[in-house]
Amino acid sequence: MTTLSLGLSPARRALLSCRIRWFVAATITYNVIEAVIALAAGSRASSTALIGFGLDSVIEVASAAAVAWQFAGPDPEAREKTALRVIAFSFFGLAAFVTVDAVRALLGSGEAEHSTTGLVLAAVSLAVMPLLSLGQRRAGRELGSRSAVADSKQTLLCTYLSAVLLVGLGLNSLFGWSWADPVAGLVIAVVAVREGLEAWRGDSCCSPMADALRPDAAGPAEACGCGPGCADACCSPSTEAR
Repeated sequence: MTTLSLGLSPARRALLSCRIRWFVAATITYNVIEAVIALAAGSRASSTALIGFGLDSVIEVASAAAVAWQFAGPDPEAREKTALRVIAFSFFGLAAFVTVDAVRALLGSGEAEHSTTGLVLAAVSLAVMPLLSLGQRRAGRELGSRSAVADSKQTLLCTYLSAVLLVGLGLNSLFGWSWADPVAGLVIAVVAVREGLEAWRGDSCCSPMADALRPDAAGPAEACGCGPGCADACCSPSTEAR
């Protein structure tokens, strides 16, 4: 039998909340810079992928701002449901835009030019975003904040989009394969819808410390906040046993 420590000291909770606010602030700052660069470079190169990447950054700012608003109040848990709704709509908005943008690109809305700025931006984002996502996700899970974990998934999705953008711009520059970017973008849109649904249902965080305190928790899976069909890593038996 595994014994779980169910309580967090006030000092630890304050530290985790401070970490989340820091990661959110860093994410917002980076995404604002990213959006400005991507939109400017995309306009110069007539690249729908770059413009879409820039608008995605704007959507991510809205998601991170929701978490910042939540943790700015004296009782973050009271604001969590609203923050989750904002994050869910951010995912849905991202999926809708990427889908429309991908279909337009596949139908031949214009030939994108080579963009060195876009390639560098995608490479930098591919290195930075996983670190921000991982840090916020760890702090959010330990604190039991579903909104913080959901927003970290939004940041992780930006990593996937960065990889898609890098591959798409690279293939277009090297081989003229303009279809590679929009096809991969459609896959990202499907993932975004899935994550948005999880955020809407509140299934984004598996926290044994927070959710095991629920009186209606019937077993290990329920105690960690995992519902039926939860595919999060914390729902696996190996993780629950830790």
